[in-house]
Amino acid sequence: MTNILSIPVKGNEKLKIILGYVDNDVELQTLWRCSNVLATDRLGYNDHGPVHVKIVANGALKMLRLLVKSGVEPSIKTHYEMSVDDAEVVVVLASIMHDLGMAFVREAHEVYSAFLAYGLLKRCLAACYSTEEATIVSSEVAHAIISHHASNRPLTIEAGIVKVADALDMEQGRARIPYEAGSIDINSISAIAIERVKIKEGKERPITINIEMSNPAGIYQVDNLLGAKIEHSGIEQYIHVEALIKEGDKSRVVNFDI
Repeated sequence: MTNILSIPVKGNEKLKIILGYVDNDVELQTLWRCSNVLATDRLGYNDHGPVHVKIVANGALKMLRLLVKSGVEPSIKTHYEMSVDDAEVVVVLASIMHDLGMAFVREAHEVYSAFLAYGLLKRCLAACYSTEEATIVSSEVAHAIISHHASNRPLTIEAGIVKVADALDMEQGRARIPYEAGSIDINSISAIAIERVKIKEGKERPITINIEMSNPAGIYQVDNLLGAKIEHSGIEQYIHVEALIKEGDKSRVVNFDI
């Protein structure tokens, strides 16, 4: 059965149980809706609801798996001797709960998100973790949630992944730099320029982020949002960014190594 977030479990039984909980949790899904109402309907910002968290969660999980494949060890394994499966649970839960605080307020929403998440985590983690393990996972999720804000520094691999994944939701006007709906400025023009974002296995670095854009204005999004988040993610050494810019019938590639 496909979970509502379309996340590939790939044999991770704990993740499967957690996603089953998410599929049936009315409180969590309603908070997604409330976050989106505040962001889009009341502030005129871009989407912060269920579509956004689905994109972030799938992107974060893909990046984690690419890093693990290349030999990078998740922090929950390094510091707590837990497993890669547990790291996958952390990045998925942090991704789907990182904007819950937007249901209340824009400023410092990441702090409110962490508090809201803690109550939800207490319920859902009990199904597959001991009290000690659930406390560790909750702590790691809360750190990743708080660290997704641009000014906060991630101290774990998992938190760095979520920070970068949040910025990758930028296809077709969905870029994370807020702009007033209907306005014509560099934020809106550059957001619309981003056509497609792909996360791929890299050659010299484990992760390549490929960004297709219709015109060079999209570089503003890469420099001012994605680049800044990667630079302060703690995993910048593992990521290569390339922009494919269309110029008439031709296109050129611009490489970014943060």
